[in-house]
Amino acid sequence: MAIRNQADGTLDLNEIAANIRGDNEHYPVTKLICIENTQNSCGGTVLPVAYMDAAGDLAHDNGLKLHVDGARLWNAAVALGVSPARLVRNADSVSVCLSKGLAAPVGSVVVGDAPFIQRARRMRKVVGGGLRQAGILAAAGIVAVNDMVERLTDDHANAKRLAEGLAQLEGIAIDPAATETNLVFFELTRDDMTPAHLVNGLAAHGVKLNAAGGRRLRAVLNYHVTAEDVDRVLAAFRTTLLEGAHLNGKKVVAYG
Repeated sequence: MAIRNQADGTLDLNEIAANIRGDNEHYPVTKLICIENTQNSCGGTVLPVAYMDAAGDLAHDNGLKLHVDGARLWNAAVALGVSPARLVRNADSVSVCLSKGLAAPVGSVVVGDAPFIQRARRMRKVVGGGLRQAGILAAAGIVAVNDMVERLTDDHANAKRLAEGLAQLEGIAIDPAATETNLVFFELTRDDMTPAHLVNGLAAHGVKLNAAGGRRLRAVLNYHVTAEDVDRVLAAFRTTLLEGAHLNGKKVVAYG
């Protein structure tokens, strides 16, 4: 059962508890609670340690497992000033991404106790998963974990810089205080411009942006984006908004 996130990215634990299903033949039996940290759709918000612990306690008190989608777990850990291990101490399994902010070219890892990993390996084999000669990917992953974590603070600072700059632009609605990590969500409020116009206009200036749905857009800061790049992005926003995204018929494809 899907439970709606609250504005801070958390799931209401009382609502979760109220929707735990027992052994009733008419319904699926609840076995697992899944949470995401950082919470992508809520703007990259960080779920604090106390909440993570409480979610694990709720799961275990009801005979359930807790899985954490930690695609950006290191961003959450850096923002909170704690280790990733402490943040997911009460979880039964965690998936983490070595690309994203850690800048590895590819790679995700699932983490759990030995019996869980043994079963995961078998399930991977059952569905045909596997990769030989994967040392080059493992090497990139090791660099990501060992050398790229502390620099995530730069991404967070650049994201805040971008959010604060966007807040000064007419036609853009954003609360910079809501930008906690490297994701910047904002709304296009101009009636004479669609998100597609804005995305294409920015692409013409070398800025790739993702339309997140409706008039909401998302920008992601990463290893390859510097503070100087943020200033250039803001300049591109000003120009595009001023021009009204007139591309003289040129079609530009933007990637998010």
